[in-house]
Amino acid sequence: MRIKCPYCGERALEAFTYRGDATVTRPESLDVSATDAWVDYVYFRDNPAGLLKEHWHHSAGCHSWLEVTRDTRTHEILSVAFAGKGR
Repeated sequence: MRIKCPYCGERALEAFTYRGDATVTRPESLDVSATDAWVDYVYFRDNPAGLLKEHWHHSAGCHSWLEVTRDTRTHEILSVAFAGKGR
């Protein structure tokens, strides 16, 4: 699998570090009442088959965070963009 960094161009998978699902949102509260939300956030994730937006870090390149839309069944990459605040 190869990822096309918007800054550096196409690079091998080994140049990137996978972070995970880009659609997961972190709980806002640090209160004890939010324990269940934190357990879900840290330990429980879906494993969808199909299109998924993911965060990848170009760790052996420009060090940019990228939002990659990938088909998890075929590993086909449909889009790559810089990840930004709120993404």
